[in-house]
Amino acid sequence: MSKIRIEGQHVLSGEIKIGGAKNSAVALLPASVLCNGKSQIYNTPEITDIDYLIKIMELLNCKVEHKDGTLYIDTSKIENKPIPEELSVQMRASYYFMGALLAKFGRVEMSFPGGCNIGARPIDIHIKGFEELGAKVEIIKNRYIITADKLVGKKIYFDFPSVGATINIMLAATGAEGTTIIENAAMEPEIVNVASFLINMGIKVTGAGTKRIEIEGTKETTDAFVEVFPDRIETGTFIILGALIGKNLKIKGIIKTHIEALLLKLDEIGIKYKIENDTMTISKCNNISPTYLKTLTYPGFPTDLQQPMTTLLTQANGKSIIEETLYENRFKNTYDLNRMGAITNILTLNKLEIKGPKKLKGTNVIATDLRGGASLLIAGLIAEGITEIDNCDVIFRGYSDLKAKLTSIGAKIEITE
Repeated sequence: MSKIRIEGQHVLSGEIKIGGAKNSAVALLPASVLCNGKSQIYNTPEITDIDYLIKIMELLNCKVEHKDGTLYIDTSKIENKPIPEELSVQMRASYYFMGALLAKFGRVEMSFPGGCNIGARPIDIHIKGFEELGAKVEIIKNRYIITADKLVGKKIYFDFPSVGATINIMLAATGAEGTTIIENAAMEPEIVNVASFLINMGIKVTGAGTKRIEIEGTKETTDAFVEVFPDRIETGTFIILGALIGKNLKIKGIIKTHIEALLLKLDEIGIKYKIENDTMTISKCNNISPTYLKTLTYPGFPTDLQQPMTTLLTQANGKSIIEETLYENRFKNTYDLNRMGAITNILTLNKLEIKGPKKLKGTNVIATDLRGGASLLIAGLIAEGITEIDNCDVIFRGYSDLKAKLTSIGAKIEITE
C-alpha cells in the first residue's frame, strides 16, 4: 500500500497541463468492444482504473496497448467470457461492460462492480433500462447474468439522470433493433465524449448533452477513434490548489463550459483568476468569503469537487454549509481534516458545516476514497509541517502523473510503498 508524504506550505507556480478525463476514459474503453476492428483512444490518463479495464479487455481476448497517452485496441477476435470479481470489484466503471457486451453478444455475466465507498450506489436504473430493451436480468449470489435473444429499441424514462445508466443504456441500445430514446438523460461531458466515439464507429446518436438522447441500433461498425476530454475534476482540483497556495499558477487544457458551476462559485467567494483560451492563471486568495454550496447533477456543482472544496472552505472567513445531494457518505474526509486543525461538523446525513479560517497542521491521515483523498492532499499542501496520507492508491485512481505534476510546480511530495 502506498503512502504520500507532503511537506506543506510551498508556493505552487509555473504551468500544469490537465490530463484526460477519468470519467470519460473509463467508459470509452468498454465502449470500444462495439467496434468490429481497431480503435484508438487519445489523451487517455495513466490511472489505475484504466489498468484494470485493460485487464478485463485482455480477458475478453482483445489486444490493448497503452502508449504515450493513446490506447490502441483491436477487438477483432473478442470472446465473451464471464468477468470475475477480482477484476470487476476494482472499479465502478466495470459495469459499462454490461451494456457493451449485451449489445455485442446478447449476453453478459459479471460480478458486482466495485468503486469508492461513498454511499449507496445502486444500479437499478441500469437494470430497468436493460429490461425495457428486452433483456432478462438474473442476480445469482454476487453475479449478474443478463441475456437477450433480441433487444428492441424503445423510449426509456429515467427516474434520475444517472451518468452511468445513461452511458450503459446508450451502449446496450447500439445492439437493439430500431431507435432507443432516453428521456431525462444525464448531460455530463463524458456522455458527449462517448457519443462522439459511437458516431465515429458509424452509429447514429443524437442529443447527447441534452435531456433526450436517441440511438439507432446497428451492428455494422467501423474502425474508430476518439480523444478524451480534459478532466474537469482534475481541473477543479488544481484550481482550488491555486486559490489556496498558488502564485501565477497556470492551468492549461481547461474547457471553460465544463467548469462553469465551479467558476461561478469562485466568483461568489471572491477568488480572482484569468482565463485566456484554454489556460487559467490563478494566485492565492487571502480573503475568501464563506458560502452555501449544494451539489447537483451537471451542469450543477459536481459532487466530485465537493470534498476538495471542503478543504478550500476551511480557509474562508466565516461559516460555510455544504449540502451533498447525490451521496450520503461523502463527508468521511472531514474526520482527518479536523485532526489537521479544521473545524467541520456533520449537521445531518447530507449537510456539513465548516468554520474558518483555520490554520492546518500536518499529521498522519488516511484516504478513504478518491476525492476525499484529494481533499487531504490539498490540506497537506497548505498545512504547516509534514502530512502523510496512507491508502493513497485510491487517489491514483483518478489523478494521473500526480507526483510529477505537483513537483513540477513546486510541491515537496514523495510517494513510498
